[in-house]
Amino acid sequence: MDGILVAIPTAAVTFVVLLFGEPIFRWFMRMFGIYAIVQEGTCQVYVLFGKVIGVINEPGLHLLWFKLGPSALIVNWFGKRHVLDMRLDQVYLRSLPVNSEEGAPMGIGVWYEMYISDPVAYLFKNTDPRGSLSANVSSATVRTLSNMPLGDMLMTRHVMSRSVRTEVSPKSHEWGYKLGSVYIRKVHFRDRMMIQQIEEKVVNRLRQVTSAIRQDGANRVSIITNSAERRAAVEFARAQGMRPQIVGAALQKIGEDAEVAKAMFEILETESVLKGQAEVALLPKQKELLTQLLAAETAVNNR
Repeated sequence: MDGILVAIPTAAVTFVVLLFGEPIFRWFMRMFGIYAIVQEGTCQVYVLFGKVIGVINEPGLHLLWFKLGPSALIVNWFGKRHVLDMRLDQVYLRSLPVNSEEGAPMGIGVWYEMYISDPVAYLFKNTDPRGSLSANVSSATVRTLSNMPLGDMLMTRHVMSRSVRTEVSPKSHEWGYKLGSVYIRKVHFRDRMMIQQIEEKVVNRLRQVTSAIRQDGANRVSIITNSAERRAAVEFARAQGMRPQIVGAALQKIGEDAEVAKAMFEILETESVLKGQAEVALLPKQKELLTQLLAAETAVNNR
């Protein structure tokens, strides 16, 4: 029981010492330059009394006494540690003003990549290497792509990108920045009035093309219709010319039999009477008085 009572305070003291003492101990070790931890994609530059005494760009745990020598003990007190991000960065410059060979005001959108290639030059050769690189890319774009033919400017973006990169790369490397890929992403007109005029011309051209297509279609339909009507008229005329011959041959064959011809003519006469507008009155035989009255009534009505 006494052992348990003694172990509980001991465990509590040990826990508190490890909880608060271990970070403090590690802080003292870092401040006296015993070790340093370099994160992935970063670089640490140590400067003492205005002089660079060490550059560590490998990620992991490093013992500064073996890297910096005796200066590691005082570098964190009397010097300075710079932590630089070595990862690839990207920037997009919008609508850089460029004039084409024809004098059209154009805008160029440039996308480029860069990363720190020389940490020491990045820190001490230029106070604003990122801004200087952006200005260098802008000036190189304007200087390289100005007075290009408008057609080439709108179509040869790969060649334009290589020209800009070739112009910028040597200067940017002097500042510790190395330029990666450069790509011309957008080429557009900057003058609003010119854009409206181009839109109007495109719309008018589309209307002309549409009208021409419609007219050509109407002409083709008219040609097809006229050709069909002409062929139909020829066939109808041919049928009209063959009709008398066919009817005459049929009548000749019917006339060979007198009874058949008589019956046919009676049928035709009856059909003509039925198709006509005349009124037919059927009277019984041997009723002459009724016949005379009907004739007199018809005469009166005709007056």
